[in-house]
Amino acid sequence: MNARLNTHTSGSEVRRYPPKPNQVYYFGTCLIDLFYPEAGLHGIQLLEREGVQVIYPERQSCCGQPAFNSGYDKESQTVAAAQIDAFPENLPIVVPSASCAGMIRRHYPELFKATPLESAAAEFAARTFELTEFLVHVCKVQLQDKGQPVKVVAHHSCSAQRHAKVADCGNQLIGQLRNVSHMTQERGHECCGFGGTFAVKSPAISNAMVQDKCDSLVNTRAELLVTGDCGCMMNISGALEKRKDKLPAKHLATFLWERTQ
Repeated sequence: MNARLNTHTSGSEVRRYPPKPNQVYYFGTCLIDLFYPEAGLHGIQLLEREGVQVIYPERQSCCGQPAFNSGYDKESQTVAAAQIDAFPENLPIVVPSASCAGMIRRHYPELFKATPLESAAAEFAARTFELTEFLVHVCKVQLQDKGQPVKVVAHHSCSAQRHAKVADCGNQLIGQLRNVSHMTQERGHECCGFGGTFAVKSPAISNAMVQDKCDSLVNTRAELLVTGDCGCMMNISGALEKRKDKLPAKHLATFLWERTQ
């Protein structure tokens, strides 16, 4: 990557961003691959429209987060090492999920500390960017809304807010859409209760949390829910459907592409 960097401060953290590159890698994530492939494709199309060639390494798989969150560091290392090997060139890695991007950026360096892959993991983490973050700070995208007026409510995952710290990027992109009313939910900073393996290990607590989140979202009277993390979308959408609440959901990449295409 080009050494000339621009910086952005989020809280106490200063992030450095490269100039817009000609090429990027794309890390698709498990949930997008298995459940929401259209979200992955729309993320690619958003990047390509900005003149960036997208490379999708076929050997990629999981980032290793499920094993890591469950305390299986050795198994997580095996999965993470395979990802480092699958993205060998010095290109930015764009991830349409704050959860997976946060795992790579924050935990890969500590996972491989004092191992032969320590420097490779740190380098891999440094060139990883969440999709909306990359669109805002690297591509400096300017969106033209071509859709009809609509009220949306955004759910930003815990990782987006407190781990990758990219929730503001999603809000900025939504704010560029002139016909979109961005509704504010009362429990905007709260977890939806998914938390990956947490929802399996503590289903009663998880369900109570998602019910509170659904109440918060429905009370905004929005017509559409948008989120940048598929785990949250799957959890919240499932709960809304079971409650028979009519609030459809879209990944933010799909929403942005459809509004501007």
